[in-house]
Amino acid sequence: MGDNRTMTTPDLLRVAVIGSGPAGIYTADALTRQTRQPVAVDIIDRLPTPYGLVRYGVAPDHTSIKGVARSLRRVLEHPDVRFVGGVEFGRDVTRADLARAYHAVVYATGATVDRRLGVPGEDLPGSVAATDFVNWYCGHPDSEVERFLLDAEEVAVVGAGNVALDVVRILAKDAHELRGTDIPQPVLDVLAASRVRRIHLLARRGPMQAKFTANELRELGRLRDADVSVRSADVDVDLNSEAMLHAARAARTNIEILGSWAGRAPLGRSRRIEIRFWTRPIAVHGATRVEGVELERTRLDEEGRLVGTGETESLPVGMVFRSIGYASVPLPGVPFDPSARTVPHSEGRVLDSRGEVVVGDYVAGWLKRGASGVIGTNKSDAAATVRSLLADAPTLVAKAPALDGLDDLLQGRGAVVTDYQDWLAIDAAEAARGAELGRGERVKLAGWRELYDAIGR
Repeated sequence: MGDNRTMTTPDLLRVAVIGSGPAGIYTADALTRQTRQPVAVDIIDRLPTPYGLVRYGVAPDHTSIKGVARSLRRVLEHPDVRFVGGVEFGRDVTRADLARAYHAVVYATGATVDRRLGVPGEDLPGSVAATDFVNWYCGHPDSEVERFLLDAEEVAVVGAGNVALDVVRILAKDAHELRGTDIPQPVLDVLAASRVRRIHLLARRGPMQAKFTANELRELGRLRDADVSVRSADVDVDLNSEAMLHAARAARTNIEILGSWAGRAPLGRSRRIEIRFWTRPIAVHGATRVEGVELERTRLDEEGRLVGTGETESLPVGMVFRSIGYASVPLPGVPFDPSARTVPHSEGRVLDSRGEVVVGDYVAGWLKRGASGVIGTNKSDAAATVRSLLADAPTLVAKAPALDGLDDLLQGRGAVVTDYQDWLAIDAAEAARGAELGRGERVKLAGWRELYDAIGR
């Protein structure tokens, strides 16, 4: 892993970006687009594959969104950018190490864990985070194929965002519909053997408060072998009411789509999706694994807070997928606000517990603002952080004119470091796998061993 970029420029700004998802790569893009300050950017990731949630968070049947990777690839191929894979922050390198090797560090590790329901029985086998299921069907190397068997006929998905709809859609699709995607073959085999036939989508609030987009919602109605229904009372909203007149356009569209499904008779398809609003889980039941979920009807009080009505019912489900939001995790030695689940900052500059700027440390993406927005939101967010970093650049370079090299440090610690050429080898192996299986442009390799086999490690 040699660094062949010139180091002779006295005012060269060396920046490490931790995380190679959209926020991290857009940070590198903003740094290399400007011309007033020469830069050398290392994008560091614990995986040998870049792109973060674009690769491991976008549903495999959303090929248009996955196309974002093509624009991100251009940034990784910039001569002033280097991809450093297989390096985990906190294990292979520390904050102190980076401070000796770079003038500035931008933390962009995203939000990688789910938010919990906080109800009894949530940890029973069969009660799982949607993030784990998404990692599984997206082929994340941390997720073993055996993680999911899908042997329950009736399941519940809790959430009213796009990820919840992704989970529902993947569960409801015929495996043949996913053959042309990059979903790993062992995962596709499990989906083909799935016993899931009835899927309950449980939204704790009403359709006006739902976070999913109209395009995602429409996709449920286009499924080839799944009926979709919604309770008429939940979507009985007067489109000419004052509330609807002041509602966002997206909410109005969602109401119209849901209204077209209300009370619709089943068409006899093999799977059925039932959307329930104003419903929250209050307990997950089962002796040794999930056997049911207890629900309570909800409403909004006069101050707009969600409250229970005391009206309960039970569903005999064998799995519960919680999808009520992503959260960031603290990084070793980096300030973290446990209530907001973000790194405290001022215009992207990291702040310590006293509210003072940590010189040379910056943050971008979901770790900075919370899990909100779409992929493109990270571009403007990263650009804002880079503006702060560039304003500080003269001081940062003057303060540390000579820096230690990262390569020697990593070699001394025995890190199995990968580079962009290794990623291209993985990329080629996945294209070859797709051709071999007759499944389209590419099929993802499954597991760490296959990834490292592809690069001869």
